[in-house]
Amino acid sequence: MTEKGEADSLLVTGGAGFIGSNFVRYLARVNPQVKIVVLDKMTYAANPHNLDGLSSNPIVIRGDVCDSSLVEQIIREHHINGIIHFAAESHNDNSIRDAAPFIHTNIYGTYVLLEAARSHGLRFHHVSTDEVFGDTSVEDVTRFDESSPYHPSSPYSATKAASDHLVRAWWRTYGTRVTITNSSNNYGPYQHVEKFIPRQITNILTGRRPKVYGQGKDVRDWLSVEDDCRAIWYVYCRGRLGQTYLVGADNRLSNLAVVQMILRMMNRPLDEVEFVGGRPGADRRYAIDASKIRRELGWRPFQANFAKSLEATIEWYKTHESWWIPAKQMTELRYQQEGH
Repeated sequence: MTEKGEADSLLVTGGAGFIGSNFVRYLARVNPQVKIVVLDKMTYAANPHNLDGLSSNPIVIRGDVCDSSLVEQIIREHHINGIIHFAAESHNDNSIRDAAPFIHTNIYGTYVLLEAARSHGLRFHHVSTDEVFGDTSVEDVTRFDESSPYHPSSPYSATKAASDHLVRAWWRTYGTRVTITNSSNNYGPYQHVEKFIPRQITNILTGRRPKVYGQGKDVRDWLSVEDDCRAIWYVYCRGRLGQTYLVGADNRLSNLAVVQMILRMMNRPLDEVEFVGGRPGADRRYAIDASKIRRELGWRPFQANFAKSLEATIEWYKTHESWWIPAKQMTELRYQQEGH
C-alpha cells in the first residue's frame, strides 16, 4: 500500500495506549515487514501489556515526546522513515481538572515531533479528534467535514485543535510531508476504564450501576478502533500530502441509548442507569461526514454494525478482567470524588 522504503521503519508515538496499541497490532498483522518503534511515556492510560503476544515484537522505548534529544536519538539509531503520532493526553475530565499536561504534551510534544520530521525529511501523520469542531445541538442534522470551522469546547479539544494547526503550518511553511485524521469516538479492546463504554461495561461486571452524565441525551458518533486504525494506515500510505481526512462510521447514538444497549446485552434491567451531574462545557452532539476518505482512498468501516461490535467489546472486557481490574478501583474513586 506504500512506496518501497517509505515505511520501512516507523516511529509510533503513544503506541502503548488505546488507539496506538491497536494500530501497532493492526500493522504487525497486515505489514509485518515494517519495523515499528514505539515511544510511550507510559502514563496511567498506557499499558505495556497492550502489545503482548505480537509475533513481530515492536521496539518499545519509554520516554516523552517532548524530549527532543530522545526523539532525535531514536530517529538516528533506528533509521526512522516516518512518524505516526498518537501520543496525547486525552481524557476530557482530566483536562478540566488540570490543563497543564494537555498543553505540554499535546501542543509542545507535537511541535518537537514536527521539528524532527522537518529536519530529517520524514513523513508525518497526526492522529486527531472530531472534538476540535465543537458540537451541534442534539436536534441538528448537519455533519462535520474537512471544511468545518474549529470550535473546541474543552481544554483537551483546544490543545488538539492547536496541534492540528501546527501540523498544517509545518506543511505550508516548510513543506513537511504531513497528513491529519480527525476521528469520531473510538471503542474496542484495550480502552482504559475511565472512558465511556468500558466504564459502563466494567461497572456492571463489578456490581456497580452504569453512570450517565445529565439526562444522557448527548450524541456521539461511534467508530470501531480497528476501522480507525485501517483508516490511519490508508491515509499514511495513500493520502494527499497536506490534507485532512475525517473518519466516522455513521453510528450516532445518545449516551443513554448506548448504556441501554449494554444493559440489554448483559441481561440487566434498564432502570439500573444512574444519572449524575453534567460535565462543564460538555459537547451535545458529534457527527462526522467521512465522504472524502471513502471517495479518495476507498476506505469504509468493516465494523459498521455497532451492536455487533459492541457485543464483541463487552466479551473482550469479560474475558480480560486481569487487564482492567488493577485500574478500576482508583478510577471509580476519582469519579466518586468528583460526584460522577
